[in-house]
Formats: sequence, C-alpha cells, structure tokens
Amino acid sequence: MADDTMTLDTQNPYDIAIIGAGPAGGSAAIHASKMGLKTIVLEEHASVGDPVHCGECLSEVAETRINMKFPREVIARHVKGVNVIFPDSHKVKLTEAGYVLEKHAFEKWLSNEAQNAGAELSLSTRVTSLARENEQWNIETSQGKISARMVIDASGAAGVANRMLNMNTRFSVTTGIQYELLDIPQEEYLDFYLWPRLAPHGYLWMIPKNDGRANVGLVTHDITKAKTYLDQFVKELGWESKKKIKTFGGPIPSSGPVQNTVGEGIILVGDAAGFTSPLFEGGTQLSLVSGRMAAEVAKDAFTQNKFDKPFLSQYEKKWRAEFPSYDKIIKGKNVIYNFTEDELNRIGHLMPGELSNLSAVDKAKVGFNVLSHNYDLYKKGVVDAFLAFGYSRAAHYGW
Repeated sequence: MADDTMTLDTQNPYDIAIIGAGPAGGSAAIHASKMGLKTIVLEEHASVGDPVHCGECLSEVAETRINMKFPREVIARHVKGVNVIFPDSHKVKLTEAGYVLEKHAFEKWLSNEAQNAGAELSLSTRVTSLARENEQWNIETSQGKISARMVIDASGAAGVANRMLNMNTRFSVTTGIQYELLDIPQEEYLDFYLWPRLAPHGYLWMIPKNDGRANVGLVTHDITKAKTYLDQFVKELGWESKKKIKTFGGPIPSSGPVQNTVGEGIILVGDAAGFTSPLFEGGTQLSLVSGRMAAEVAKDAFTQNKFDKPFLSQYEKKWRAEFPSYDKIIKGKNVIYNFTEDELNRIGHLMPGELSNLSAVDKAKVGFNVLSHNYDLYKKGVVDAFLAFGYSRAAHYGW
C-alpha cells in the first residue's frame, strides 16, 4: 500500500488514535493493527519521514528486538560500531554492528507496514485539542473531529499530551543540528567526538553514509551558538569546502522519562515520553520498543475493557523493567560534561582501545590505574562516567 493519506472517519470511533508517524508511532500502529484494533495515525506534516531530526543510526540489536528485517532501501550503510574521540584525538572503539538509515525512507516503510496491517493514516493533520468524556477521547484536528477510546502520543519532543493535558512538567531538551556533506573521508565506524570546546554539554559526530555522504553535526545545550560551533568543527576538520546537501536537526529530550507516561486512556511513547539514551541521545530503538509495548498494553485494555490509569500503568512497569537505569546514565553524563579537556584526555588513555569485550582483567587494570595514579578523577566521579558509557551501548538501548 502506498503511503497515502485517508479521509478521517468522523462518524465512527476509532479504537486508537496515534499522534505522530515517527518510529514510535509507526511501531505502535503496526502492532495495534496486527492485534485487530481500529487504528488511525495523525501526522501533522504533509509526508511521513519529513523532516528528519536525528543522526539516523540504529544498531542491529534493535532489528533483532523488534523482530523485523529492514529492507535494503532504508539502509544507507552498514557500520561496525562507534569511535569515541577525545580532545587530543585519542580514539577508543566500541565494536557493535549497526546501520546508518535513510531515516525518511525508514519511517515511510514503518508507515506502509502499519497501513498494510490495517492502520489508517491522515497526513497534514495537526491535533488542536484533546478532551476525554465518557471514557472516550474527542479529538479536534485540522482535518476534522474524530473520537477514539485510546490515544497513543508519539508526537516527539513537541509533546502534544504534555502541552494540551498538562500531564507532565516540560522536560529538558538539548539541540541537535547537522549537515549532510559530500566527499567526507570515512571508515566503517560512527565517530563521536567529546570536544567540550565545540560542544559544551554535548558531543559532535561524523556519521558515514553511502556515496561519500556523511551527517556531520552536534548536540549541545548552548542553543544560541550551536551553528557557530558546528561550522568551526567542520572548518577544523578541513571540510568547509565540501558540498552541503542539507541542514537538519531539532530538539531532543535529555532529562530522561517524564513522570507520567500513562494517564486515563492515554500512553506516551518515544520522545514524547522522554525516551532517549541520555549520553548520546539515541532514541530510535527506544521508540520502536516503547511503541510495541504501548500497543500490547492497549490490546489488554480493550480485552478487559479497562482504560483507567492504574490499569495502563502496566506499560510503565514494562518499560522500567526493560529500559536502562536513566538516573545512572544522567548522573554519569553530568560527570563527563564537568571534566576539563585535559581530564577527558586522561580518561581516554585509561580506557582499552576496544571496549566491546572487556574482560574482568581489563576492568581491574582500569580500576587500578584510576585508584593508584588518577585518584583525582575518582573523586570527581569517573566511575559514574564509565558506567554511563557502559549503559549507552546498543544492548542497553544506546543506539
């Protein structure tokens, strides 16, 4: 089925209305429709997958977790893992296979899979109000009014439910901005740069794609200077003369999950729930899995005809049991961002060159070097920083 919009059914209620057709919304729509629920996806943009907000990376672990084989046309490049590059250019590798996606194509594919399973899609459809009466949502949109028994909010950092229903206080966001450049020298690894001089409270990247293309960007809390930092980064790497295909990016939740990921007849998924990996802000894998979890809980709700918050809280139990300890990652991230460049360089040289298969002996050597020769780093929380790195791996939903 083509990724075409459909006319809203304004007369008959839907089982589930999903706000947003990104990875979280697409995943929720696929699973809800396969379980027989009448599902509508409300997407405010004129096409699915546009604009792209992220670096477009996704690990093979994610593909296994969602039990879906990605088609060739959504993959720009296979990669072997991640290089973490410190201010003195020292590099450590984390070898774990994954992909660089054509994210717009990936989201269209998810949407088409959902439609093939029976979901409806309404493009250029902005939700303007949400009101719950008699265990039913009355939803006003730019294309007309509909009703649904449940809402799954997959609206991203915009947080439709948070904004309209005051479900949560506003979460902290960081800003991501990147260029797609041509003719960039690259290996088969994602390059993540911890250079606080050019990415305060953030990091920079070069994400390789096919045909010499690469996403070159950064995230930082210093929003007003983000483009200035990125331009300087491109200049220092000698790429300022490279052809720029496009500029893209957007806000990324950075403070962990919101307090309330469920309410009466509503579930928040993906970025709308604050589900991004706090250190490197990867969110696609978390979006895909949280969308599936939401659909599973929704199916239980319809089976038992229970849509109250206490019943839907089983969704929160699911993601808390599955997703990593956000508090530990955020604590470690804040420690990392408080280190000076000299301290970051020392930390880089304490790490083995390959992080993917650390033995007990390797960890003991690092611990000995920290305690015997770098006790000042220990006092500043370097152990928490190491834990944050560990919890940012693909197996822990890091990318």
